[in-house]
Amino acid sequence: MRSEAGEIVGERSRVASGAGEPRPLISFVVPAHDEEALLPRTLESLHAAARAAGVAYEIVVADDDSADATPRIAAERGARVERIAARCIAAARNAGASASSGEILVFVDADTVVPEETLAALVAAVERGAAGGGATVVFDGEIPLWARGFLFVLNPLMRRARLSGGCFLFARREAFDAAKGFDESVLVSEEIGFCRRLRRCGPFVVLRERVVTSGRKLRAHSFREILAALGAIALRGRAGARNRRLVGLWYGPRREDPGARLDLPPGR
Repeated sequence: MRSEAGEIVGERSRVASGAGEPRPLISFVVPAHDEEALLPRTLESLHAAARAAGVAYEIVVADDDSADATPRIAAERGARVERIAARCIAAARNAGASASSGEILVFVDADTVVPEETLAALVAAVERGAAGGGATVVFDGEIPLWARGFLFVLNPLMRRARLSGGCFLFARREAFDAAKGFDESVLVSEEIGFCRRLRRCGPFVVLRERVVTSGRKLRAHSFREILAALGAIALRGRAGARNRRLVGLWYGPRREDPGARLDLPPGR
């Protein structure tokens, strides 16, 4: 499969961009705010996965007003840095997409690892005609029992509903444009609306292969805190998703992670 896909990828990567450079097949778009601790591992996984798949690629880190070494780390590890100051993850994703030139956009959160087999499955899905999709999500390190149970139920539900979390989403360029990108009027849940619009543009697949995202919020916040934050937003609908006072779990000061290990869980 890899050699066949590689021939297709090689042909498409020769499409010229406006600057006369070979156009990357895949553009990884990584939104980031103060992610110096976890960004290196994410970028390393993207380089390794793309090289293993034999695809042309670029990495664009959309740095959203970081005060730490995030932009320097991104540049040192082979990414192009697009600077914005919106403090809105939808705006960061859209800015990264606008600055990229690939035919396939892969949105990866700065705390998320993409294994080689997941990227290979993504390429195969697009070659079969998928307009976009996501992947199975697992958390790194030890997470509370309630979170493990929630994830056990959530992954099958998301696959059945053809929805994906924002830590890993992909779309053909033309489908992304047709779906009008991410809704910058909301601060959270922007990926749900995007998935729904993307489904109208063609087949949407949730890969059984997985990505590994950080469980730091689950370790640093109690079940009661997380439930209260989600409930407050859900009760107000779109108004809640636009209210900066209610989204501190995502945009407020980040608590120290009591036990992070961004790695594939045992039993891979």
